[in-house]
Amino acid sequence: MDMQLAPAPLVTDPRRRLILFFFLMTAMFMATLDNQIVSTALPTIVGEFGHLERFGWIGSAYLLSLSAVMPVYGKLGDLFGRKYVMMTAIMIFTVGSTVCGLAVSMDTLIAARVLQGLGGGGIMVSIFAVNADLFEPRERARYQSYSSLVLMASGAIGPVLGGTMSDLFGWRSIFLVNVPIGFLVLIGLAFMLPYRKAHRRPQIDYAGALLLAMTTTSIVLATDSSELFGALISPESIGIVAFGVVCAITWVFVERRAPEPIVPLQLFRNSTFSLLLVISIMGGAIAIGMVNYLALFLQTTTGLSPSAAGLLFILLTGGLVCGSLSADRIISKTGRYKPFAIASLTCSATAFALMSQIHAGTPIAFIGAIMVLHGIGIGLAQQVPIIGVQNAAPTRDVGAATGSVTLSRMGGASIAISIYGAIIASELGVSIPGVADIKQLTPKMMAALPEASRQAVADTYAAAFSPLFMTSCAIALIGLAAAIMLKPVQLPRAGETTKPQPTAAEAAE
Repeated sequence: MDMQLAPAPLVTDPRRRLILFFFLMTAMFMATLDNQIVSTALPTIVGEFGHLERFGWIGSAYLLSLSAVMPVYGKLGDLFGRKYVMMTAIMIFTVGSTVCGLAVSMDTLIAARVLQGLGGGGIMVSIFAVNADLFEPRERARYQSYSSLVLMASGAIGPVLGGTMSDLFGWRSIFLVNVPIGFLVLIGLAFMLPYRKAHRRPQIDYAGALLLAMTTTSIVLATDSSELFGALISPESIGIVAFGVVCAITWVFVERRAPEPIVPLQLFRNSTFSLLLVISIMGGAIAIGMVNYLALFLQTTTGLSPSAAGLLFILLTGGLVCGSLSADRIISKTGRYKPFAIASLTCSATAFALMSQIHAGTPIAFIGAIMVLHGIGIGLAQQVPIIGVQNAAPTRDVGAATGSVTLSRMGGASIAISIYGAIIASELGVSIPGVADIKQLTPKMMAALPEASRQAVADTYAAAFSPLFMTSCAIALIGLAAAIMLKPVQLPRAGETTKPQPTAAEAAE
């Protein structure tokens, strides 16, 4: 088989690349912070507009539109060049933020959140795709670790920042603050990011884009059924699932015949791509999907206050930072990412197996050690799926591959959240003397209970979380099996020769 050179970085000047990377990280922080910062301001928003029954849509509308457009933006970047596609996404997000800040009703706010998500999905995918143009494969691994830190920072400070800004300047400020940041990033990219024109005639797969958007929308709505329709299994959710299945099957037939499919189906014939998608789905389930449940677990089984439980998350974040920075730097030197995928999922599976054995009264130090182990597990393979698929996909399909793996992580998180919620709900159907409804207990209410009732509540929650953690352990083991089956690929350096990606026929053999 003939050999080909790995593509040269889009920008060769190191200083200019760093400045561009700063603008990219600013855009990522803005887009990822937005979903976190809203959480603590929601009660204030509902207090002004009313319509408590639509409370969940403020968050769901953003996630819905964000997930639906991720693969589409990736493909558009491949067809038209990433610069203007990303700038368009930032512009849409900025306009959406402005409308959110000026919203006059709950309906207006929800519609503006949809608009924000349409831009936010493009920002997330385009950033990772632009990174693939800026940095050669091994160097990319090191810079992806900084992307992980930005994602963690937005998750850590988002709720605190949202509450503070809402108290000091009103809830509208949490949206309007995006406007100057968005314009700053737009100006920076306009002057600093070169335009690399695609070397093929753009042909947009409108039918594939629409069907994929409807499929992903159905997944998000179905997994959010318990909040939107009152039950995980309801006539509405069953109808949505059936509609999603029809859209997915139709999408496959359309993509087979499309000259420029949104997600080229031949990518799935590459075992590395398919296995990394599985790892990404499982990683989203045990990392993103588990965060809120870990917080609930800590507050209900240990008696810790929300602020004290938050301190334990510092241990989780610390382990994540250490694992991510160490893994990505070693990957950049050795070019090997498979060992870190295996180590990551082994750590997480072990952590959840240990958590399933925790009972009320377990020493906090032991729980903290497990949190560190889980954090290291997440960090070790935080960016492995993106690095891997960008290397496995042909250069012409890097954007589509990046969009697919980013969407799969979000999809894994959405599905896992519903599974975890159903497990907890089914395990808490017990009556405790002195407690009217255990599901309505807040940490402050729990602290005011008599000692016997408080202990009974803690024991009940510990028993309810045991099957949840075993489920998470099983999810991690599925990801581990996929990681073990990965081929031992070595990332090339800039200018090194590398085997071109196999054709569809070769990959199928």
